[in-house]
Amino acid sequence: MIAHPLIDEYVELIETGQIRVNEERKKLVKIIKEKILTRDDLYFDEDLIDKYIRFSEKNFFPLAKYQKFITPFIFLYRKDNGEPQFNEILITLARGGGKNGFMSTRDAFFISPLYPVKNYDVTITANSEKQGKISFEEVHETIQARGLENNYYLTKMAIIGKVNNSTFSFRTNNPKTMDSARDGCLEFDEIHQFEDDRAVKVQKSGLGKIPHARTFYNGTNGYVREGFYDKTIAKSQQILDGNVEDFRLFPFICKLDNPEEVTDTRNWPKANPMLDEESDYAKRLWDVTKADYDDLELSPSGRQEFMTKRMNLPEADLEKDVTSREKLLATQRKPAYELAKRSCVVGFDYAGIRDFASVGLLFHDGDEYAWIQHSFARKTFIEEFKLKAPIHEWEEQGLLTLVDSPSISPHLIIDQIIEWSKNYQIEIVCADSHKMDLLKPLLEEAGFEYEFLRNPGAIQGKMAPIIEDGFENERFAFGQDKMMLWYTDNTFVKRDRSGNVRFDKKEPVRRKTDGFHALIAALYKRELIQQDTMEGFLDAMAGWNF
Repeated sequence: MIAHPLIDEYVELIETGQIRVNEERKKLVKIIKEKILTRDDLYFDEDLIDKYIRFSEKNFFPLAKYQKFITPFIFLYRKDNGEPQFNEILITLARGGGKNGFMSTRDAFFISPLYPVKNYDVTITANSEKQGKISFEEVHETIQARGLENNYYLTKMAIIGKVNNSTFSFRTNNPKTMDSARDGCLEFDEIHQFEDDRAVKVQKSGLGKIPHARTFYNGTNGYVREGFYDKTIAKSQQILDGNVEDFRLFPFICKLDNPEEVTDTRNWPKANPMLDEESDYAKRLWDVTKADYDDLELSPSGRQEFMTKRMNLPEADLEKDVTSREKLLATQRKPAYELAKRSCVVGFDYAGIRDFASVGLLFHDGDEYAWIQHSFARKTFIEEFKLKAPIHEWEEQGLLTLVDSPSISPHLIIDQIIEWSKNYQIEIVCADSHKMDLLKPLLEEAGFEYEFLRNPGAIQGKMAPIIEDGFENERFAFGQDKMMLWYTDNTFVKRDRSGNVRFDKKEPVRRKTDGFHALIAALYKRELIQQDTMEGFLDAMAGWNF
């Protein structure tokens, strides 16, 4: 058994109801009690914890209750090798909660004479130089203000701890221009802006050369979906649900549990634990947050920004988004039936031959629709417009083919359908009539039945109730195709004065919707899908008496 008073104090505040916390923090306390504090192969370095807190509060500011709770876990070590138990720490909470200040204190401490590891370099990575410099400049200014220059060597790009030869620096998130270094600690800031994990992987590959390797992930939720933030949250949820025994990621997540809680200001500390403090800063933060909330009465369009940044809970706009985040994630499962040899219809979207195209198979059995898609994208387009999506990861997963040519050839679409026809029973091919002249002869040559939609707007209106019902009642199974999450998340529902529905792009260039529109085309011909496999039909025929 191990314990620390800073942990005990915070847990007591939660369990006695003195502070309100979200479900993720409740689960964290439970899992820490069950799987960490019960171990005898770990130990808290009491000396380092004490030194860090005194260093921070003397030179920077009094630490918040949640920061003191996290601190012992930063200095929790394994007895077998002396390395930190938590070599990854996630800290996500609402805007203004003190993420950067907390980062400044620990990074300044790591390169100070108080930290015992030599050459313990610390690097902050953010999407912009401005963001990356926030904590760096705070440390720089604090050293000058406190007269600590004897312990540090200062430049505009680096702060060097003279005693331990440890360097604190910052860089921007560009995996093409970065190499693994000899860092001891990596700080990734505003991780909601990371489209994928390439920069994280590159830098983490250099860890291990210096003792006490640590990686901190810091940020508030944002608008990049299926990127690094979402994946880290998913990994954290596995830990919090008790599915991982010896977990090395410490997930500190603060958010509202549901959007309705925003109307009660007593719930706001669930998202921003700084609001539990009595400091002047906390009072100013409360005033600013309340003012932003009050502004929503006159400017309701700001609600999504407020919920995302002030409550750390992105909220689906029910008037615009196709479905909620929860229902969208429910599509990430295997269908309840085998697809091989089954009847299906093909839908594809081939409107923009100079950027993206998508083609897919729709299956139907009982209440469930299964969807398999494959996309094509031009390399030049991807490079030019820098899409906020893990394109290369999807390519590796076989969801996407990058095309190195001036346009996406219609033969690629037809060849994909022909390849699928070897394993599935294709009833009909359906698509927008925009490129009918290119595709019609190819489909006829391949022997496929087809239908081109001459009024896709009207078709979208007819399909809207099917799509709404499909997501709401979790009838869609996309497998592990996160590209379909991206396509759907990039789509918004537009209603005219008569209530007619169209599915449009949230942004015309970078937020592609091809896979979603391919699904709409396939759904239009869903009634042609036979509810049994060809093998089942042949088996039944074998028993007939002619």
